Amino acid sequence: MTAAPPPTPADRPRPGLRERKKIKTRVAIRAATFALIERQGYDATTVEQIADRAEVSASTVFRYFPAKEDIVLSDEYDPLLLDELRARPAGEPWTASLRHVLREAVARGCAEHPEAVRLRARLVVEVPAVRARMRELLSATGRLLAETIGTRTGLDPAGLEVRVFATSLLSALSEVFIHWAENGFEGDLGDLVDRALDVHEHGLPTGPAPENP
Repeated sequence: MTAAPPPTPADRPRPGLRERKKIKTRVAIRAATFALIERQGYDATTVEQIADRAEVSASTVFRYFPAKEDIVLSDEYDPLLLDELRARPAGEPWTASLRHVLREAVARGCAEHPEAVRLRARLVVEVPAVRARMRELLSATGRLLAETIGTRTGLDPAGLEVRVFATSLLSALSEVFIHWAENGFEGDLGDLVDRALDVHEHGLPTGPAPENP
């Protein structure tokens, strides 16, 4: 029996009016933030300026995002990734599911918001507060990913092996963005993600033998 294909974003029910308004507000806040940072830099951009440009109150900004770093690091596609992982066919190898979902997410983000993707990566490299917040968020995301891994594999999501696998995977992906930005955004980001998954799955590639002293 052939497994049904997983639902695509287009197949999902359209969010209700209240949720659509929330999404619109988050998008406006994020767009205002990126535009201001691009023009005047990260440190010079304040929450008050962001609120004014997005035509919301500062309290509304904080209701959606605890700090400026969270605005930079957030993405509307983030909540979809775990849903898409859960929706992959049950018999599909876990690594194949990961590659498919991550490759699709990277392609989608780079196609629809290429400037934002590059700016986010650059800020992770250049702004210590953004990089520190990214590390903090990895812990929470790692727990969610561990739960998804547990569902797919039957392993205990609280077990050491699953937690190590989840957090090391996320750390590897964060290094992809840092490497990409540090090297002038050379290369296809999806290809770099595949290379990171290769290392995560198989270990370091074999290098040349060291010369005898």
